[in-house]
Amino acid sequence: MRPIDRDAVSQVQAILVSQFTEAPAKDVAGLPHRLQDPLEDRFRWLLFVAEDQRTVVRGFALVAHAPDLNFCFLDYISTASPLTGGGIGGALYDRVREEAHRLGVLGLFMECLPDDASLCSDPAVQKQNRARLRFYERWGARPVVGTAYETPINPENPDCPPYLVYDSLGGKKLRRAEAKKVVRAILERKYSHLCPAGYVDMVVRSFKDDPVRIREPRYIIDTETIAKPRQVSLDRRIALVVNERHQMHQVHERGYVESPVRMRAILREIRKLGIFEELKARRTSLAAIKAVHDPSFVNYLQKVCEKIEPGKSVYPYVFPLRNAARPPKDLPVRAGYYCIDTFTPLNANAFIAARGAVDCALTAAEALMKGFRLAYALVRPPGHHAERKAFGGFCYFNSAAVAAHFLSAQGKVAVIDVDYHHGNGTQDIFYKRSDVLTCSIHGRPSFAYPYFSGFREETGEDMGKGYNFNLPMPEELDGKGYRRALEDVLARVKRFKPIYLVVAFGLDPAKGDPTGSWSLDFKDFEENGRLVGSLGLPTLVVQEGGYRIKSLGLNARHFFQGLWHGAGLGKQNDSAKNNLAQRANTG
Repeated sequence: MRPIDRDAVSQVQAILVSQFTEAPAKDVAGLPHRLQDPLEDRFRWLLFVAEDQRTVVRGFALVAHAPDLNFCFLDYISTASPLTGGGIGGALYDRVREEAHRLGVLGLFMECLPDDASLCSDPAVQKQNRARLRFYERWGARPVVGTAYETPINPENPDCPPYLVYDSLGGKKLRRAEAKKVVRAILERKYSHLCPAGYVDMVVRSFKDDPVRIREPRYIIDTETIAKPRQVSLDRRIALVVNERHQMHQVHERGYVESPVRMRAILREIRKLGIFEELKARRTSLAAIKAVHDPSFVNYLQKVCEKIEPGKSVYPYVFPLRNAARPPKDLPVRAGYYCIDTFTPLNANAFIAARGAVDCALTAAEALMKGFRLAYALVRPPGHHAERKAFGGFCYFNSAAVAAHFLSAQGKVAVIDVDYHHGNGTQDIFYKRSDVLTCSIHGRPSFAYPYFSGFREETGEDMGKGYNFNLPMPEELDGKGYRRALEDVLARVKRFKPIYLVVAFGLDPAKGDPTGSWSLDFKDFEENGRLVGSLGLPTLVVQEGGYRIKSLGLNARHFFQGLWHGAGLGKQNDSAKNNLAQRANTG
């Protein structure tokens, strides 16, 4: 559980204690365990919190989902105090209904104390109950009538037994057979320790109407005021941060495939999904870059790029293999001291664009820390070939590695590189660390850049021994073969149990990519995304390679569609088992 989730749960526990004085102490104390242990009591528990910009919880809703019987039960919904409503309760109930819609359940059930004077003797309590029932009636949720559900469990304390309230979510009427199963589940799973012998059977038998009768509207007559569920709420969106500075880094030499059109092709397609929340990149300190890259290397890139004439490029051509300790004084000549190839140029805008890419990756990482489940840094230039002291492969700063190091302050991080080429830079940066697991699926070094790294026997050194995993693949590979490799990598990630996942996202495994030889199509990318999402981890995707413009956007769109559904944020699917605290930011 992320620190921000632990803090939210702690605040919810405090609200439970203050607002629900009769809530069992064991239920309050056991909330974190309940959220992390799916189906322990045959319910999958979902927690939604409404918080302000300072991550102070202003309200929450706790929902029990019964996958076996396909219904949801609203256990608690509350603001932090009666004076801080301001639409928070409505926003939370909207979000709960949206989730119920997504899960495809037959309805949303809850208990409400009665507004009937014959069942509730205290006029003040009656007034509170009427307000609560009026609130739910705005959405069409009303009490079930004609049953014995209101029969007190304890005859010695008969006052204010609860109604069973049903919200059809705008769907079909509730059938008797379905209602009986739901009622038995609610009473046995929640109140078995309180119900006397025969009580549950008596209540279940009392459901005789088919369909079940729901009380006529008593407070809201104009049905047009009933709220409709929103399409995609904030906590189900993917945070998207785009490097707006990327266009200044444009190399016009023939054959240079790392061009600005790549970004436009991806952005045009993924926006069609309607599942992204676009965030503006925050300018970050160079200290974050120097935490993973050698400071002298960072200073050199900044200095040399500032001195290059606009429109000109410097390519490395001298490499000091025999005397690496004495870098040349001439800055352009020194490029070979810090570079691994001859085709990655330095120009006036390279440093600015590369720094902008890091800003995007860190902003997207911060979005995960603030509650987003998924985030995407759409950047260029790419970064995974940039090592601690070297650039190359179109890469200057390793944005994914900078973000992974930043996230590692909160716990273990796994980085998986799904680019066609080996993530030599990420491997180099984390090779001696055990808190960051690095895994790379790539073409074998015998034929694929960067040629000198990516072998299976490279497993890490010192503290990092066993925390680097390379999976070099043959020159010809289809989607099925790739998925087997990805499943192997994801199994290792599961065993590592990280708190965050970073994906170095390459689209160059695609069929026809000018820098690769594999044959993945859009269906393969969607399935790969689904597999990654099914880990249920807060996941940051950082753009790396991919150069076939014709299919680039289509493949990206399908990857994120799969990732979104795999993470349980789309329609209900078998992999939607992540039940940590979900967030509904009310601003």
